[in-house]
Amino acid sequence: MARPIKPSVPHPAREGAKPGKEPQRIAKLLARAGVASRREIERMIEDRRVAIDGVAIETPATLLTSLKGVTVDGKPVAAPEPTRLFLYHKPKGLLTTERDPKGRPTIYDKLPPGLPRVMPIGRLDLNTEGLLLLTTDGEFKRQLELPATGVERIYRARAYGNVTQEQLEDLIEGVEIDGVRYGSIDANMERRTGANVWIEMKLREGKNREVRRVLEYLGLEVSRLIRVAYGAFELGELQPGEVGEILQHQLVAFRKTLKSVKGPKAPQPPEA
Repeated sequence: MARPIKPSVPHPAREGAKPGKEPQRIAKLLARAGVASRREIERMIEDRRVAIDGVAIETPATLLTSLKGVTVDGKPVAAPEPTRLFLYHKPKGLLTTERDPKGRPTIYDKLPPGLPRVMPIGRLDLNTEGLLLLTTDGEFKRQLELPATGVERIYRARAYGNVTQEQLEDLIEGVEIDGVRYGSIDANMERRTGANVWIEMKLREGKNREVRRVLEYLGLEVSRLIRVAYGAFELGELQPGEVGEILQHQLVAFRKTLKSVKGPKAPQPPEA
């Protein structure tokens, strides 16, 4: 039986690819270069803001081996620099977004000067404080946000009400609330102060408002929520509003511990 003849004309998405290097999707390359998250880049492509040699591209599936000749809004894109990772102690009352239509303050209004363009890894809602990771690498951001990567987040919650350690230990099996299934949570009571209790919670999914909803399900009213760790990185002595950078050798070591997974293109919704 004769083998089918391969077409001599490449698929439109491969036209920019050159032999010798493994081609990658342009959206991934631009995210790696810190232009924006992959999802935001796909929107830029839909709006014809991304071009190759002056010609707007039509699909984020376009394959390239480099960003030579690529422009965004008419400006050339520099080759990716080494990934940088920062720890930020997000204060309560800031949105984890670049801008807010209602004019409320965001983390970008309060970040100290001198930082490169950074993107948050995951989110903390308006009233949640604590550790927020910021990176220059959109692809690294996406990898850490995927639940399948299995990166542990640790929170400390102060809540009003009564709960037993046995009830908290039952969360290790996960729980379903209003049709939403929340995975295993390692929860432990730290101490009780009057009518309030401090609880430590370790989880790996980071669904929208997960900690608050689970504690409300147990009949508790959360009055303070702090994320104290994300993977190998801890809030430590970092004060509200302060930023610290992870050393390159620490970042390289951490990336080696991550699971290699494929996941959805869209980032996860706000956590906590």
